[in-house]
Amino acid sequence: AENLASRISQAVQPDRDYHFMEFCGGHTHAIFRYGVQDLMPPNVHFVHGPGCPVCVLPVRRLDDAIELAEEYGVILCTYGDMMRVPGTGRRSLIKAKADGADIRMVYSTLDALKIARENPDRQVVFFAIGFETTTPPTAVAIKMAQAEGLTNFTVFCNHVLTPAAIEHVLDAPDGPAQIDGFLGPSHVSAVIGSHPYEAAAQKYRKPVVIAGFEPLDVMQSVLMLIGQVNAGRAEVENQYTRVVTRFGNRKAQALVAEVFTLRDRFEWRGLGSVPHSALQIRDNFADFDAERR
Repeated sequence: AENLASRISQAVQPDRDYHFMEFCGGHTHAIFRYGVQDLMPPNVHFVHGPGCPVCVLPVRRLDDAIELAEEYGVILCTYGDMMRVPGTGRRSLIKAKADGADIRMVYSTLDALKIARENPDRQVVFFAIGFETTTPPTAVAIKMAQAEGLTNFTVFCNHVLTPAAIEHVLDAPDGPAQIDGFLGPSHVSAVIGSHPYEAAAQKYRKPVVIAGFEPLDVMQSVLMLIGQVNAGRAEVENQYTRVVTRFGNRKAQALVAEVFTLRDRFEWRGLGSVPHSALQIRDNFADFDAERR
């Protein structure tokens, strides 16, 4: 860490400021937990980005999930990080559960399918959230439910896409945000690869470095961004080479494309309505779409 901090201090130009946005909440967590900002020169600043899928889910969608459990009497399955997120009137899934709604925390989509098999007389809804990282498991669950003929299983789909959000930030109506480059998502890029960010880097002349989640990953990625900014380059570089490739996991991408299609628009908490930034279930899997049902 000391070596990287020294190299960053030597690399920065003293007469300019650098503003780098980390997209993922995991990066923000690493920056604060390990004091990465304190190791930076005073003219290197982190601009905290959209965060995690839980952070960007709008209140209305959470309210819809609570309504499904309370008014329709379904068994609502959700990942644990959604349980305490406040909706309208600070109502949350955990409060609805305490009031008698059948809301169950699961560790995977397979858990939700198991609950549907064990409760054939109940409707089971999986509350699907996440960036591209958690979308393939949702696609697997939908395909398995169709193959098994599970008529009591549906998905409330809230999967969102990162490249569209990056472009939306740079397309702000009051002019581009003060951002010199991006720390690109880690786990997301393991699925989609680094290639999808190349168009934004070229169009907006902003470098992107796919960064791992360890504090040394973040620091090395900052050094790579500074090098690009100083050289006047705007490319996509991959610091997280131990996990991410340029074209990602093609099998997972094909599975997602088979089950999902783009929404025209989707609301992000903090960003507003973002075009082509989320997925919905395709017509041939409509029987497993909780919104349609």
